[in-house]
Amino acid sequence: MKEIQVPSKSRFWCRSDTVSGALLVLIAGYIIWMNQSYPLGSLAEPGPGYVPLLLALFMGAMGLIVMGFGFKSVSLDEMAWSESGRALAIIVACGVASYALERWGYRLSIGALLIFFLGAMERLPIKNVILVSVGFSGLTFYLFSTLLRVPLPVSPWGF
Repeated sequence: MKEIQVPSKSRFWCRSDTVSGALLVLIAGYIIWMNQSYPLGSLAEPGPGYVPLLLALFMGAMGLIVMGFGFKSVSLDEMAWSESGRALAIIVACGVASYALERWGYRLSIGALLIFFLGAMERLPIKNVILVSVGFSGLTFYLFSTLLRVPLPVSPWGF
């Protein structure tokens, strides 16, 4: 015998994908608003505000798509918020890393962030954690700083 599923009485705006999509649209709008102080330039010679505007427009479009298909997602009152502590730890760790970036330098900040994520949160073997953390922070620093000539913060100790 097949069970009949009764649709949730939750409204469209109280669904997880709708709220997530709306948040993406709001963040994109904020970025576009803040980006007005930078010159856009032209397609031939883009200014410093060109790429952030394109990324914000893309993020806003993706948010609208997520919102558009959000009616199929679970409602917020039916969600199990079992991973909320983990999400909060990730947000706090990213905030600490962004604060430490100028003080510790890029390589130490990103390395410490990866050690926290992979070692403390994911509990991977310490050998893998150290290899990935040192390798990723070192290679991305080399890529951006040396090859692409993007100035990245260096620690007071020179690395």
